[in-house]
Amino acid sequence: MRRINFLGYLAMPLALLVHFWLGREANGAAKAWEPTLTFILSGIAIIPLAWIMGEATEHLAEKTGPTWGGLLNATFGNAAELIIGIVAISKGMNDVAKASLAGSILGNLLLVAGAAMLAGGWGRERQTFSRATAEANAGLLTVAVTALLLPAIFHYTYAHLDSHLAEHENGMSTGASIVLLVVYVLGLLFTLRTHRHIFSPSPATTPEDPAGISAIGGGWSVRKSVIALLIASAVTAVFSELLVGSVEETAHHLGWNKVFVGVIVLAIIGNAAEHSTAVMLARRNDMDTAMAITYQSSLQIALFVTPFLVLLSGAFVAMGMKGAHRMDLIFSPLEVVAVYLSVAIVVVIGRNGETNWFEGVLLLAVYAILAITFFYIPSARSDGYDTGDRAHAPTELGGPEHSGAAAR
Repeated sequence: MRRINFLGYLAMPLALLVHFWLGREANGAAKAWEPTLTFILSGIAIIPLAWIMGEATEHLAEKTGPTWGGLLNATFGNAAELIIGIVAISKGMNDVAKASLAGSILGNLLLVAGAAMLAGGWGRERQTFSRATAEANAGLLTVAVTALLLPAIFHYTYAHLDSHLAEHENGMSTGASIVLLVVYVLGLLFTLRTHRHIFSPSPATTPEDPAGISAIGGGWSVRKSVIALLIASAVTAVFSELLVGSVEETAHHLGWNKVFVGVIVLAIIGNAAEHSTAVMLARRNDMDTAMAITYQSSLQIALFVTPFLVLLSGAFVAMGMKGAHRMDLIFSPLEVVAVYLSVAIVVVIGRNGETNWFEGVLLLAVYAILAITFFYIPSARSDGYDTGDRAHAPTELGGPEHSGAAAR
């Protein structure tokens, strides 16, 4: 991780130089290769920033106690993904925002958990983690899948029957987002207060990590943690602007569709910090914390970040922000099915509270299959994935509205 962070720090000035100077013609126009290189360098630059925000949050949590510490972790645990999403919806790129959210859930449940199981289980017969935590998180994940599944079913069922489709979908998305946020808050109350004894076990003390994982790196003061969190968040916003702004040109130049870029590429960038931490913990035989990271990161995206962005997009529209339009909870069928299958396989594998390296291979295999599937979505069909300009009147099958629905 240190080498990756070093590359990230090196990429920061390079991304700015390429975007504002080296990649510009004399008349100020961008050179053909500039968006792609800016996208790559900005993505690498965000990785150490996400790690810094995660570290600052962890050290703040140690100072504030378990309740507020858990709340801080829950709020800032996916700060990079949240910032990328805010930048995307502010530019009206709701398709990219939703793809990155779905991809973050997939990445946490399959890629991060799979790599942790493989790394931690190699050389060991099995590893264990809390079944109570797994059962509670499985219930929350099911609620999250429901919130993705029902709006999609509504859209594809009534797209040609409802004369006020867009209005009804916005209302449904807003109402469902409020419910998800309420569930999220009550979930925090359940895990951090009323049932804290179940969900806040002591740090692991194993032969691989006799002092516990919290002993690594020493402690940061509250002032240092807050300053680091604020600076890293501000810098992340800058490079997220460059990253999201170059998505379309990069996808075009590389021949990739925007859905693949959001679901796979942006999600991997946002999950890099969680990925490295979970794998490190699994290697130290602290599978309880490693699995908690994967579950909680997915739940934060599904129950907090996604509904928050839906409501924020409505606020942007109300303020008259140029280019912004309302984001809904209507994900494409492929995204919904992918999230549903991911939750199902993780629940099945984790129901006994035990993992091994082969189960990690299974999760990674599913992720690889999904990545290949998303990669081959035709680029022409991903354009207009969520333009926000759906017709309000029903149309005949095969007409413009049907084409837009198919592209979703």
